[in-house]
Amino acid sequence: MRFLRRSADEATETTADPAPDEVVDPARTPGKGKPTPKRREAEGRRRGPVPPPPRTQREALKRMRGNKTSKEDRRAAAVERRQRMMAGEDKYLLPRDRGPVKAYIRDVVDSRRNLMGLFMPLAILVFVALIVPAPAIQQYATLLTTFMLLAMVVEGFVLGRLVTKRVRSRFPTEPIKGISIGWYSFIRASQLRKLRVPKPRVAAGDKV
Repeated sequence: MRFLRRSADEATETTADPAPDEVVDPARTPGKGKPTPKRREAEGRRRGPVPPPPRTQREALKRMRGNKTSKEDRRAAAVERRQRMMAGEDKYLLPRDRGPVKAYIRDVVDSRRNLMGLFMPLAILVFVALIVPAPAIQQYATLLTTFMLLAMVVEGFVLGRLVTKRVRSRFPTEPIKGISIGWYSFIRASQLRKLRVPKPRVAAGDKV
């Protein structure tokens, strides 16, 4: 039995050892030897190792202060962008408000005293009148609202025609669309002066 076991072991060792004269194909790509890392593991390696947890309370406070500083920096940057947008800097404005044509339209609208600026107060007045349980007040409020809305529509149409004419005279080479200019003027004029973005650069009554 010992001889049989010894012979089997020797045969196994002989089969496992590679032949010294075996020819290796150089065109064959050798295996990686390890499985391909997952996407999450690869992203973790690109981002770097996760920092160890703080060992002391002082280190934890230091990290909290660093995060707080970054939040304060982002908040300060947002406030600065808001201020520059309100000042009318073209870089920080919305795409609909950019360009010299839109700036000129805003100046023309802001230099006029428009009845459409009372649109929001009128809406609040109508809402309050509907809450009050008095039919007479509701009737007068509805009548006043109807006349005001009609006047605002007429004023908006006249304002759009006027602004379009002045813009085409000021920028003859620019492609001007009357409907777009009129609607932009109407939206600007229907807002309260203090709530307009960006803020008006001219005072009411100034010549533009």
